[in-house]
Amino acid sequence: MELKHELARRFKDVILDGTFIANTNYRNQLEGLDWKLATKQFGNLNPIASLAQHIHYYIKGVKDAFREGTLTIRDKDSFDFPTIISSDEWEVFLTVFWKDAIEFAHIVEQIPEEKLQEIFIDEKYGTYLLNIESMIEHCYYHLGQIVLLKKYFFRND
Repeated sequence: MELKHELARRFKDVILDGTFIANTNYRNQLEGLDWKLATKQFGNLNPIASLAQHIHYYIKGVKDAFREGTLTIRDKDSFDFPTIISSDEWEVFLTVFWKDAIEFAHIVEQIPEEKLQEIFIDEKYGTYLLNIESMIEHCYYHLGQIVLLKKYFFRND
């Protein structure tokens, strides 16, 4: 299997449909989750919705950079979102999240193998390969937070 296909598979595993690493994925954790629980604050931790929006921010931003050759996202803005205030807003967000994740995986599947070792946008960002692998690792990091928050909420409601 070519590396680009393996990377796309690993990305889809964490976001859309896999269970190999964490025995769950974002879709499994977020679909059917009530928007009130998704936006519920626990101490000074980010709510589940904010964590999901944060991950989506990077997926969409890097996906757009792959297509356009310009990186417009900034770390300082990665948690700056309007609060979700209804079930409809939550469902719209999830629909866009899944769509962008599918598109991101498709782009990764189309990247020429030799491009994986090329510089991504600017030398300070490393290679395309590094950025794709970092995206996957970042997704797992926040997936763990979401799982822990859900466990806490479901035990203490």
